[in-house]
Amino acid sequence: MGAVTAQSGGGGALTGVLAPSPAAASPEAPGPLKGSAHVSERGQLGGRSRLPAKLINGGIAGLIGVTCVFPIDLAKTRLQNQQNGQRLYTSMSDCLIKTIRSEGYFGMYRGAAVNLTLVTPEKAIKLAANDFFRYQLSKDGQKLTLFKEMLAGCGAGTCQVIVTTPMEMLKIQLQDAGRIAAQRKTLSGQAQLSGRGGAQPSVEAPAAPRPTATQLTRDLLRSRGIAGLYKGLGATLLRDVPFSIVYFPLFANLNQLGRPASGEKSPFYVSFLAGCVAGSTAAVAVNPCDVVKTRLQTLQRGINEDTYSGFLDCARKILRNEGPTAFLKGAYCRALVIAPLFGIAQVVYFLGIAETLLGLPRVQP
Repeated sequence: MGAVTAQSGGGGALTGVLAPSPAAASPEAPGPLKGSAHVSERGQLGGRSRLPAKLINGGIAGLIGVTCVFPIDLAKTRLQNQQNGQRLYTSMSDCLIKTIRSEGYFGMYRGAAVNLTLVTPEKAIKLAANDFFRYQLSKDGQKLTLFKEMLAGCGAGTCQVIVTTPMEMLKIQLQDAGRIAAQRKTLSGQAQLSGRGGAQPSVEAPAAPRPTATQLTRDLLRSRGIAGLYKGLGATLLRDVPFSIVYFPLFANLNQLGRPASGEKSPFYVSFLAGCVAGSTAAVAVNPCDVVKTRLQTLQRGINEDTYSGFLDCARKILRNEGPTAFLKGAYCRALVIAPLFGIAQVVYFLGIAETLLGLPRVQP
């Protein structure tokens, strides 16, 4: 047989990282390889040798993406947590403006340190797991069926919650602390106005110190053990698994549409747009689960706000007290977060930044 060339599955460099084709040997392999078993073994080794590059690419993409979109994510958390009768913010822009006025510019980045620390392993696990499952589900280089693409996405979403759940548990407390403080300040001001006729003017209580990620982690571990960091695990699974089921197959097929007839890799802008469209579509589709997850993981409640005992209890109370539209709170914020986040991820993957840093040859889809 002729010389072996590097190939990948339908999703290009992202979805075929581990080279599902048995003929996916290194493009630098000297001379022809004889025997299908030998080719398959070389293909597997070639795919595994690229795993560090894929992990680095996922980490770089996560760091860049989080830095760009974190203020929007903060607005999403605060909009999802406010309940009827205690609305401080009317929209994303209103939330960001009030946050800057009361907490300064860096107030929009409360909780960002947690995300920036944990987003690298989180994105690395998600993207590498999807590639691994696609590799395992492929047979003889045949294009994966839609069902198998969805199954691979399901596996990736399940794996990523190992890091996602504690990361979001800590992030939400830090993001929502400003909303709770602003709500208490507003209610305190209203109480002073209503009691203005008293003999002594009321003195505003000093603001409680804002928690830090380290303090929150220590308190949760001390009071609830490791399970405290995994509160809302079920809701996180119900959000992330469907998200991956929708996102990865949709991206792979949208990216395939922009591939030139010559079989070359899809252009730069096609990968970016495919990541944006697939990410925002999946984000809106699972937003109801994200609302429930955010409510369940919030430890500090505002005045007169509901508490919840579990996923179903939370969903029932939201539906009864706030109506079905409450499940779409922060949906456009989430779409604005996810679209550039995954667009940037695809760009980093297809540029092959890690391959360049590590001196590895680029895999042509």
